[in-house]
Amino acid sequence: MKANSQRGTVVVAGGAGFIGSHMCERLLDESYAVVCVDNLLTGRRSNIDQLSNRPGFEYRQADLTASADLIPDDPSIRVTHVMNLASPASPVHYGKHPIETLKVGAVGTMNALEFASRKGAVFLQASTSEVYGDPLVNPQPEDYWGNVNPIGPRSMYDEAKRFAEAACAAYSRSRGVDVRIARIFNTYGPRMQLTDGRAIPNFMVSAIKGEPLTIYGDGSQTRSFCYIDDLVEGLFRLLIVDRDALSAATGMMPVVNLGNPEEITVAELAREILELTGGAGGYEFKALPGDDPRLRRPDIARARAVLGWEPKVSRKEGLERTLRSLRESLDAANRVSRRDH
Repeated sequence: MKANSQRGTVVVAGGAGFIGSHMCERLLDESYAVVCVDNLLTGRRSNIDQLSNRPGFEYRQADLTASADLIPDDPSIRVTHVMNLASPASPVHYGKHPIETLKVGAVGTMNALEFASRKGAVFLQASTSEVYGDPLVNPQPEDYWGNVNPIGPRSMYDEAKRFAEAACAAYSRSRGVDVRIARIFNTYGPRMQLTDGRAIPNFMVSAIKGEPLTIYGDGSQTRSFCYIDDLVEGLFRLLIVDRDALSAATGMMPVVNLGNPEEITVAELAREILELTGGAGGYEFKALPGDDPRLRRPDIARARAVLGWEPKVSRKEGLERTLRSLRESLDAANRVSRRDH
């Protein structure tokens, strides 16, 4: 470790990913030391390059599914928290890596929990709104059990996260591990990959290129989009909130939705992005993928009550920031392509 920390050390599994890299940055800003663990299956070193020279930051390239020894035993490192953000998270990525997605959700989560148990560390699991499946209630509260197809085209991700939550519950009840589960709804912002496959980067990249925006189905399905800074704030508050206060407010298992409750149809989102970019490509419609949720909106009453948290960044501001980042990424990719040819 390059520097000691007065607040302890947080091990962030999946720390080179979109959300993970922002989380590492926030933890360093809060005077925690950070060990980022990532096998770079979908994460990128470029996401954390700007952190490499910061005191208290360390990167270890490792596969979470290989061992429960996330970092070597070192009495000088006081591991206080473990955050498990490791998993492919977009349909493109978990569709390309279905076995790896299941393994990291199951074996990887168990390894991370085992490590946290040995260290006596707080454990935060990044779960997902996908555990609600194609919901029959809207908005979705934490006590809704979901409507998930266990063998559908999205099942590798949905069921991996559901298993991860069950593993957290088991370690909490049998080992006394201090677990916190964040059910993360659609999140967007800088450092999303150009080929991410989710609605906002897909629409923006197409619009920048002057291509039609692809809308699946008729576009009436809804989503709720949370800007990355807001999500990181919620995750940080959930990580450090007092255990007794959290348990008193959430019951036996501390599960908290984190997302923006402002619901919008996919068609309306496409229109907003076309207006923002000045794109002239229009729209094209394709068949809706199997098991694509019709509704997605978080009930964040628990996050408001327990964490004092709610999103602050407007969708207009968040989309403008994300567009700038994606333009820069696309320009950089084009420069590399021209140089290589």
